[in-house]
Amino acid sequence: MVRSLVLFLLFLPAAFAAELRIKVVDPHSAAVAGAQVSVYRTGESAPLQVRTTSGDGEALFQINDAALRVQVLAPGFAASWSEVEKSSSAVTVQLHVAAASETVVVSATRTPTPADETASSVSLLSADQIEAMQPASLGDALRFLPGAVVNVAGHRGGLGSLFVEGGDSRYNKVLVDGVPVNDPGGTFEFSTIPAAETDRVEFLLGAQSTLYGSDAMTSVVQLFARNGTTAVPELRFGGDGGNFGTAHGFAALSGARSRFDYDAFADQFNTHGQGPNADYTNALQGGNLGVQLSPRVLFRVRGRHSNSRTGVPGEWDFNGQPLLAPDTDQRARANNFLASGELSISAPERWRHRLTGYEYNTRRLNQDDIPDRGCDNSQFIYTDCPFLATAHINRAGFMYQGDYTPRSWAQTTVGYEFEDENGRFFTYSKTLDSQGDPFIFTESIPAVRLNHAAYIQQRLTWKRLSAVAGVRYVHNETFGSQGVPRVALSLLALKGGNVFSGTRLRFSYATGIKEARFEEAYANGQGIIPNPNLKAEENRAFETGFDQGFLGNRFTLSGLYFNNGFRNQINFVIVDPKTFTGQYQNINQSIAHGAEARVAGRLSSRVSLNAAYLYTSSQALSGASDGQPLLRRPRHSGNLLLTYLGSRWGANLGGSFVGRRTDSDFLGFNINHAAGYARVDLGGWYAITSRITAYANVENALNDHYNEVVGYPALSANFRAGMRFRIGGD
Repeated sequence: MVRSLVLFLLFLPAAFAAELRIKVVDPHSAAVAGAQVSVYRTGESAPLQVRTTSGDGEALFQINDAALRVQVLAPGFAASWSEVEKSSSAVTVQLHVAAASETVVVSATRTPTPADETASSVSLLSADQIEAMQPASLGDALRFLPGAVVNVAGHRGGLGSLFVEGGDSRYNKVLVDGVPVNDPGGTFEFSTIPAAETDRVEFLLGAQSTLYGSDAMTSVVQLFARNGTTAVPELRFGGDGGNFGTAHGFAALSGARSRFDYDAFADQFNTHGQGPNADYTNALQGGNLGVQLSPRVLFRVRGRHSNSRTGVPGEWDFNGQPLLAPDTDQRARANNFLASGELSISAPERWRHRLTGYEYNTRRLNQDDIPDRGCDNSQFIYTDCPFLATAHINRAGFMYQGDYTPRSWAQTTVGYEFEDENGRFFTYSKTLDSQGDPFIFTESIPAVRLNHAAYIQQRLTWKRLSAVAGVRYVHNETFGSQGVPRVALSLLALKGGNVFSGTRLRFSYATGIKEARFEEAYANGQGIIPNPNLKAEENRAFETGFDQGFLGNRFTLSGLYFNNGFRNQINFVIVDPKTFTGQYQNINQSIAHGAEARVAGRLSSRVSLNAAYLYTSSQALSGASDGQPLLRRPRHSGNLLLTYLGSRWGANLGGSFVGRRTDSDFLGFNINHAAGYARVDLGGWYAITSRITAYANVENALNDHYNEVVGYPALSANFRAGMRFRIGGD
């Protein structure tokens, strides 16, 4: 059926006599791919046709109306309207960068929408900001965005987690070009996904399961890869090095010509790390190819592969107290592969369809052979027992999304998703019993889930009011069927003037869901009873806030109050004290609420500022921690990102400020907190010529000694400096 539809659209005869070609470019006159272009008759609100720009930034229309106007929505830029002269057959629309509240984003509604119409808290990192920052991983970029608390277990490559609005680290949905890459149940490693060839990162706060399903309990993180846009092929390559034996190299080839656009890239990062067994290496290869099959049909295929290895020194330095020696032999490996094919169809005139098939495969190994820090079952010492743990997880699925735009102020989004989640886990550990004989524990978990979901969302903008309402129906093989609603409202209460440039109020109510991890639902090892009927963990969430513009909306002051009620949280319960046999059950509840103050704006056309302070109060309502704050959720935290982007040089200043928070060593040392810290990063680049650029970056420039996770000392001051080159291109 799909094949027939594509063939029909490819050979669809022209219904109009005239051809109109719209070219979309950025402030530097470079082509902008993936922009949504809508053509209207002057004075009317119903679009005649809607298209998406190809790799060379063009959208082609066949239309015979004389008086026309064009709307362009391109993620990362301000929405743009342009008039079309009667005799024009080609129009170039140059976009401009706007204040954060006016910037077009995708994640909040799954379609390009100005941020102030989404009634959501969403932050964005552009390609230029990422280039100035030069982050080694996605986690290093996220830590400077409002609302993000990133915890990395010590050295580079250590386990990285994200905590948002008091939620668990597994309450974040992570996507690469729309494809989910976190483990089923939400687990994701933020410190080992490279940020190479990233066009932008969007960070969406709040419960978003209506659009994104399981795991989107408190946030959605989405990385978008770069497309080729230059008519002349462009080769970009370079490398840098720094202290701790750090070496980094990269290369990319991209372009756009005729109906094709392409981008192929590779990135290699190596470091000896700080201290023993802290080495880390990560190799990335990837690319995407787009083919404009017709003015209405675009096909794109993407692929990414990464392979990382890191030493795991483990817990040893607790807030400045070296109570243990680092583990000298434990190591971890990860091999990840992502492939997707996407077919975008603009037909009938006010419809856009996107059909995506994907597969994400990850294999992990964690191994420790030598008990050099102690392992004695008779003394209940399990600090460093030999073990081998493997995981092989595969997510394969199909997604359909349809967007219908009958008016400029109304849009309906419908979708269907099917996913095959499967995994296999193996754990082997060895210790000695009270007689000194080997005691061996093994566990093998095969698991398969076939899940279905359908959703609908309606977005309306009427005068000063914007409203978004939607619901998702989910059928999951573990927790069954469930409905997930969301409603969000945004009201421009005061239009204001040049100084006070508009006051906008917003409110949202939503529910979030998270399926059980495979280990929780299907574990069947020694002393573990499987529970394949676990309920979904849930979040009842509401937010209310305001956005106040200043100086013609160059600056925005935002205030937000959030309230999350988490229930049916999964924890392990001992059901037989004699044998210590237990089972994972839905027994825990907790709450988290707080407030955020945020300032975003442009000090000039080249200088942008984002700063935020976050207060979070969290509390467990059941279990052994009843009444206590939740682990690793600081009461006070803040973020800062100041960026200058000029024609010859650019620079950034990033700050992540985290207060004292509850934590545990889990080893019996009775350490119950991690101290506060301030991490400041600096970065800059200078264009020696138009094709040769020097750059340098300093992380933890204040050389603060701290634990993001108690027991794991963070990397001290470190720097990298290098050169990048460009051959070809426009």
